[in-house]
Amino acid sequence: MSKQRKDSADRENLRIGRQIRDLRKAKGVTLVEMAERIQRSVGYISQVERGVSALPVPVLQSISEVLGVQISWFFHAENEAPIEELNHIVRRESRRSLNFAGTGIREELLSPRLSGQLKMILTSFAPGAQSGASRQLKGEEGGLIQSGRLELQIGDKVFMLNSGDSFTLTGEDTYRAYNPSETEDAIVIWAITGGY
Repeated sequence: MSKQRKDSADRENLRIGRQIRDLRKAKGVTLVEMAERIQRSVGYISQVERGVSALPVPVLQSISEVLGVQISWFFHAENEAPIEELNHIVRRESRRSLNFAGTGIREELLSPRLSGQLKMILTSFAPGAQSGASRQLKGEEGGLIQSGRLELQIGDKVFMLNSGDSFTLTGEDTYRAYNPSETEDAIVIWAITGGY
């Protein structure tokens, strides 16, 4: 991972950690309660809140559920959209993004909101990055490999996908994604229905 990408991920991790801590305290949830509810240690939660531990998507989703917010609450936009575009248009420079520090994964929200039935997300996997433990879906998902290559494990089957290939996943599927390249990012455009 380049120094610039690492610095950006570290800043994002710190920003998200502060948001988690502030929201947790505002809702009266203790570190011990949070740790028990997401089945992690108190030390890990403390490190996440201080921005020093990686925060994979499934853990962020669990934290979101405990705090009673959508995962979109943690996405951040550099530029806010004009009011007339809010529910319909997402400009490239206004995408809300989330870097998962320590994972090499960055996600950009392509949909104007995550509360609708359809969500679109652009995910960048740095060389060697993987999604971590297999993830169980809450709805259906599909993806298009925009560039690079992606190794996709669905259940116990492994598929190598190239630029232009697409895939779908159902609620019964568990999956893991991995960028096998040593030099090139893998970019995936996701369409997701149901919970994210």
